[in-house]
Amino acid sequence: MSEARRELLEEYRRALADHLEGSGEAALARAYELGRRAIAEGLGVLEMAALHQEALQATVPWPDPARAAVVQAFFIESLSPFEMMHRGYREANTTLRRLNERLEEEAQRIAHALHDEAAQLLATVHVALASVSGDVSLPAQRRLEEIRGLLDQVESDLRRLSHELRPTMLDDLGLVPALEFLAEGVAKRTGVVEEVTGSTQGRLPSRVETTLYRIVQEALTNAARHGHAAHVEVRLCREPQAIGCFVADDGVGFDAAAVLAPGGRHGLGLAGIRERLDPIGGNLEVTSAPGAGTRVSVTVPLEA
Repeated sequence: MSEARRELLEEYRRALADHLEGSGEAALARAYELGRRAIAEGLGVLEMAALHQEALQATVPWPDPARAAVVQAFFIESLSPFEMMHRGYREANTTLRRLNERLEEEAQRIAHALHDEAAQLLATVHVALASVSGDVSLPAQRRLEEIRGLLDQVESDLRRLSHELRPTMLDDLGLVPALEFLAEGVAKRTGVVEEVTGSTQGRLPSRVETTLYRIVQEALTNAARHGHAAHVEVRLCREPQAIGCFVADDGVGFDAAAVLAPGGRHGLGLAGIRERLDPIGGNLEVTSAPGAGTRVSVTVPLEA
């Protein structure tokens, strides 16, 4: 037992004894403060329950039904900070989920604007160029052809950007086709060999599909930009009540134990993935080592 926990146990025992002697609200206030201190020192609810049991056995070594309600009130008060923290966490998750949904809605609006309005404008420019091409000299016609080529490139880039902002394919066809299209685009830009395997065995809830798509998007970007990988595999695995998504690369890797340790520098990529997973109850595991590549494993529960 650490010195800090020993001191906390002793203070808890004294406060419990005072409460049993009739200190009333003062002792309950101490219980609340001890609960806050336990949270600050990193104790969980189960550890707090064990600490209470130790203090109770030292204070009341034999069962005493007459004091049960008094002891219970003290214990409940010591757990109140944990309950408040839990409620705050749930509210933060709800707010974060709504924020992500708003961001996705805005990304969808911008993507559709790029895909529809910008494409229509470019088509109008193509028509205008075609209408004047017959009225200019041969050198000017060649220059117009170069401009058409640039417009085609712009149109291709806009389609890619529109897809990465919010792929209509994700809404229309589902996660696997969208990931295949994403991997193909990343491979063309970076030269990294991308492979998508597995199946979702049908459509998933929209929120889950969007979350997994964004996570894979982040993982592919990290593999190319930071991992300097030559090959990346994305694998989907459907279970009865969960969907698993795994992204493995053969890049340079990193010291996962140091990065993922408390106080380690997670980087924006891992932080963003965790923020997307928390509201839907997903779990993230990252396995990596210098020179051994990186594996990102995500599991998201599904309703039965």
